[in-house]
Amino acid sequence: MIFEEKRPIHLILESLFDTYSKRVPDVKKITSALIESKIINHQNDIINDHIAFRTMGVKNLGIKSLEKIFLHHGYVKRDFYSFENKKLNAYWYSHSDKNMPRIFISELRVDELSKETTEIIYKYTNQVTTDPVDKLDLNSYSEVINFLSKPLWNLPTVDDYNNLLKESEYASWVVYNRYYLNHYTISVHELSKNYNTLEKFNKFLIGLNIKLNDSGGIIKKSKDGLLLQSSSIANKVKATFANNETKLISGSYVEFAERRILPEFLKLPLDKITSKHRRDGFEASNADKIFESTFTKQTSRN
Repeated sequence: MIFEEKRPIHLILESLFDTYSKRVPDVKKITSALIESKIINHQNDIINDHIAFRTMGVKNLGIKSLEKIFLHHGYVKRDFYSFENKKLNAYWYSHSDKNMPRIFISELRVDELSKETTEIIYKYTNQVTTDPVDKLDLNSYSEVINFLSKPLWNLPTVDDYNNLLKESEYASWVVYNRYYLNHYTISVHELSKNYNTLEKFNKFLIGLNIKLNDSGGIIKKSKDGLLLQSSSIANKVKATFANNETKLISGSYVEFAERRILPEFLKLPLDKITSKHRRDGFEASNADKIFESTFTKQTSRN
């Protein structure tokens, strides 16, 4: 993900993607295969539909803190989503520059968890005593990237991680991974016609031996049938915990989205179709299953 413009937000997004792509082997594997198959010429030919972050919904952190970075740089807060079973809230954000990816930020409703789990989470998040974003010069690319890359709290213990895993796999992911990019998303409908539907593209991915999240089906479809999403299963990473203990845990993954043309624009010539003619936003039922790309039931298949 490289932008022609080099304003702070472009540099922030480029740096986030660079760190993420080095940590998620599937990114290089998919990109290399797309280039070798002459579907694209370069990584930059891939249109990034959206990127996603996970947070803890506690004082000084969560959506209200992290979103300040993106709101400052021209993003607009859009729809709210609630995921009752997973105890999550989320918003998505759009930018007037259509070259910019959508942003999706979710947070865990910590106080709805059990006393034992909540105590473990607060053991770490209480180390953050003021909103850290308020201290940043948001026009400074280096300050923002340093913040998003550094620890927010002490390294968790393996025992704490495992105990969180029992009740909320989302919580265990965040307590270790913090603000690492959770995923980026390939806009499948922007690819050449032999690969521009999710059904076709998933066959390509399966041919690369990319394991796909099958929770709710390989393809998750919105109620209106216009937003189709799939995702890889998170790559495992060797994580170093407190006391130098190590454990293989879920890292990040890649998502794939097909945004179909809205009914009122179906008669337009294809060369006139732009993003404004396609389904926008997200779908809670799709996202609910995409979250599970880092869950043990899925990663145990990888």
